[in-house]
Amino acid sequence: MPGKIIINISPEQTRVALLDSNVQLSELYIERIKDASLVGNIYKGRVVKILPGMQSAFVDIGLEKAAFLHAADVLSGFDYSIFGEDIEENVSVNLPIEDMLQEGEDVFVQVSKDSIGSKGARVTSYITLPGRYLVLMPGVDHIGVSRKILDEDERTRLKDLITELKPDNFGFIIRTASDACTDDELKKDIDYLMLLWENVQQKKEKTSSAHVLYSDLDLTLRSVRDLLSHEIDKLIIDSKSEYNKLVDFVNSYFPKLATKIEFYEGTEPIFDAYGIELEIPKALGKRVWLKSGGYIVLDQTEALTSIDVNTGKFVGKASLEDTIFKTNIEAVKEIAYQIRLRNLGGIIIVDFIDMEKEENRHKLFSVFQEAMINDRAKCTILEVSELGLIQMTRKRVRESLERVLCESCSYCEGKGFVKSPTTVAYEIFLELRRIGNTQKNIKIMITANPQVADLIYDDEREGIEMIEKENSFKIIIKADSTFHQEFYEVITL
Repeated sequence: MPGKIIINISPEQTRVALLDSNVQLSELYIERIKDASLVGNIYKGRVVKILPGMQSAFVDIGLEKAAFLHAADVLSGFDYSIFGEDIEENVSVNLPIEDMLQEGEDVFVQVSKDSIGSKGARVTSYITLPGRYLVLMPGVDHIGVSRKILDEDERTRLKDLITELKPDNFGFIIRTASDACTDDELKKDIDYLMLLWENVQQKKEKTSSAHVLYSDLDLTLRSVRDLLSHEIDKLIIDSKSEYNKLVDFVNSYFPKLATKIEFYEGTEPIFDAYGIELEIPKALGKRVWLKSGGYIVLDQTEALTSIDVNTGKFVGKASLEDTIFKTNIEAVKEIAYQIRLRNLGGIIIVDFIDMEKEENRHKLFSVFQEAMINDRAKCTILEVSELGLIQMTRKRVRESLERVLCESCSYCEGKGFVKSPTTVAYEIFLELRRIGNTQKNIKIMITANPQVADLIYDDEREGIEMIEKENSFKIIIKADSTFHQEFYEVITL
């Protein structure tokens, strides 16, 4: 049974859910009006600083933070994975950044990665324009084919056809959606992309630096361009105005897809009707249970994401090795699902339960590769190590789901834990003993969080009385609910 795309439109944000053939949420995209993605946007920028030691430059493109341009992105082949394509061919030219750019120089760049955390957007000077079936590469006489088109005869047909149709001094990437499409469909896509490019060129001549020349389609239209395929049965949207916009867009460029688009007329919110709203909080949880009773734990840090597999309540029926192997295999499918759903990127370390048999480690690796095959993001996966670890990288273009929907806890400041009331109470005792080394016979006011204050009054009362007696202190303890659990104040009166 084919999957579905469900689109929820509100004044504040657009949410796109991709449901698989089992009507399970597999990918979720959220674009907030005030924080829309810039990936694919083309700018006329100005180089503001060159850093030879980092082989990079900072470029003013009119945003709050300067964009980051690495030397490898000035003349190298573009990273096609932002369009969900995996292309074998790539060009690489190694020249020092200072020989290619000068401070104050205008540059023509495209955003390849959104600003993430404290980092500005990453840009490339290698411009590309994505269409439904093709990606246009101005200035490059090259044709690449998506690895996901497996049939060699079809790959040859498409490459020969594009070679015949393409204008001189332009290259194209043949996207996965091109599989089995007609000559006319490809020609229309080329015409559409060439028109876009002409508009960009005209704006480039008329516009000053640090201005946008081209903005990629919004999330709603990108969903049609990048997600709607023969594997998708329906695209269902709950906004009449956006539905009309979609239908006009599809009829103009991809008329074959028009029958797949439906307007949702139900009274229940669309994400509730398809069970999506309930799945979103689950995608933010740290622990995910497996059907057998085992579980996985996901920890996302700034540098990498670690995923730990545990047997939990699963005890198995045969040997220990068999129990461990079955738990690991069951975890693989869930891990692949969670990586896609949460949009985890960068370095990912999966800590499987240690297996003694090398044969089982090879099987686990094969199953993991197979589970990740449908991931639209570019992934590099290494063999299972002797410690039971799989190391992988997944292309990070946009923030993960957790970073989009959440922020660091203001109470624990992102640590994920706070000092216990007992620890804080003992820190107060240490502070009092320091004061006692230099002062005696004084009155002291301690202000602390109610949980800490109550602990000192009750369970730790003997300790505070001992300090009073040893130093001739008179100690007053005051509870203040506005105080952080780790914060306290010791004042001599």
